[in-house]
Amino acid sequence: MATATDYYEVLGVSREADADEIKRAYRKLARQWHPDVNSSDEAHAKFAAVSEAYEVLSDPDKRQRYDLGGNDGFGGFGGQGFGFGGFGDIMDAFFGGGQARGPRPRVQRGQDALIRVQVGLAEAAFGAVKQLTLDTAVVCAGCTGTGCADGTQRAACSMCRGRGEVQTVQTSLLGQVMMSRPCPQCQGFGDVITHPCSDCHGEGRVRTRRSLDITIPAGVAGGTRLQMSGEAEAGPGGGPNGDLYVDIIEQTHPVFVRNRDDLHCTLTVPMVDAALGTTVDVETIDPDVAAGAEGATGPRLVLPVEVKPGTQPGHVIKVKGKGVPHLRSSGRGDMNIHLEVSVPTELNEKQKQMLRDFAGSRKEAPATVTQARETGGSGFFSKLKDAFK
Repeated sequence: MATATDYYEVLGVSREADADEIKRAYRKLARQWHPDVNSSDEAHAKFAAVSEAYEVLSDPDKRQRYDLGGNDGFGGFGGQGFGFGGFGDIMDAFFGGGQARGPRPRVQRGQDALIRVQVGLAEAAFGAVKQLTLDTAVVCAGCTGTGCADGTQRAACSMCRGRGEVQTVQTSLLGQVMMSRPCPQCQGFGDVITHPCSDCHGEGRVRTRRSLDITIPAGVAGGTRLQMSGEAEAGPGGGPNGDLYVDIIEQTHPVFVRNRDDLHCTLTVPMVDAALGTTVDVETIDPDVAAGAEGATGPRLVLPVEVKPGTQPGHVIKVKGKGVPHLRSSGRGDMNIHLEVSVPTELNEKQKQMLRDFAGSRKEAPATVTQARETGGSGFFSKLKDAFK
């Protein structure tokens, strides 16, 4: 009869040693006696003994049985080879790696989802509620996420006995090694659904179409991503929902160009109005102003804007606080109205003579050439004009 081996003595640790201390001792001895790094005659036997001791003491169940009754039932070494936890334990010893073992949970978090929502300028500026229809997964109402038919429950797997993994012995250069892999009968869950729910077929969730209201905050800009916690699909096994991410796409407005929280538009006035001054109703997105004449999509929102006498082309009328509200603070941007003056191109002889008489009465200076203030139309105002064409 073989003499019982003291695994604690083999690893050089006390019987009160914790898992980390046992692991460190094994790593140290495995480096010392591994046949690939130690060619002595005793290296193979030493490495086998160290591996056998670690295989028992690193497993809480095996260690408990060993402490109660010695090493019977754990196998030995010699003519029969040796047993240890497989290549994962060797990798643990040399690289400090390893992975969690045991049954994997059926309850998992649902995946996140990303959608894109188009909003108009007024909706982005002042906020809106958009209703969306989503094709997603929700918790099965028939089984409330368990995956089991009514009145039944999951049973422990008969193949792995609830461990979620099975072990097989393979022969390698180092002898016989024990390999662990997920149980093929329960797919690593440790239990099986003997009577699956007829609605979800055991998954705990079903696909459906549902409506969802999304609140667009005032002042949001295109390119902003909103996060709606728990509004994506439900997880398998009745797990928690993932998060829904909403990318905001701001549509182009027919009148305004947005620059951060400021609005820009172009106002073209006749030459006489620019000279004498006038008041013009300028379209706006501001819901607080009075409605003007009926437009193509309903009453137009207009804001009376004064054009002072002698206004020159390129002048910018700034209307304070009529732009887009700030997203994270109080206040609003400005509305900037870029003026263009329309010069008449078709005049009859009487009109031409009137202009000559007008010019003569003013005794205006002749045309002069000065240094260019803007070349090539590269300014912001020129880009606005190009965008409106």
